[in-house]
Amino acid sequence: MLLAHKIALDPNAAQRLYFARAAGTARFAYNWALAAWQKQYKAGGKPSEVSLRRQLNAVKREQFPWMFDVTKCAVQEAIIDLGSSFRAFFDKRGRYPRFKRKDDKASFCAANEAGTFRTEAKRIARSWTAASSNSAVSSPTRRSSTAPKS
Repeated sequence: MLLAHKIALDPNAAQRLYFARAAGTARFAYNWALAAWQKQYKAGGKPSEVSLRRQLNAVKREQFPWMFDVTKCAVQEAIIDLGSSFRAFFDKRGRYPRFKRKDDKASFCAANEAGTFRTEAKRIARSWTAASSNSAVSSPTRRSSTAPKS
């Protein structure tokens, strides 16, 4: 049963730069949301990923205009990942979320109507080749019940 497939990326210099920017923007959004979550929780509030996304969307045009240089999905998915981390923590399935550092594995998720892909790499800015790439993109495939595979 085929659930997903991996495709090796071989980006050119401009694409590597875009991936690095998207990963940096996702890291910034995650850290911003974690700081906002902690601040609201200490003030007695009950933050949520939805409220944090709305807050960031309200201020990013004035405070963070560089976020518009990359896909909006990188920012949204980073905050959604933070919400998942907090759900796992409160369900006793994980530890308290930590701030992401620049030297961590650079990654981001880009969702669209056709599917979702998530980069998984040691460094996104690294020069990749198709033959020697440890990085990959995962994409869920949709199975059709009308056409059997042969």
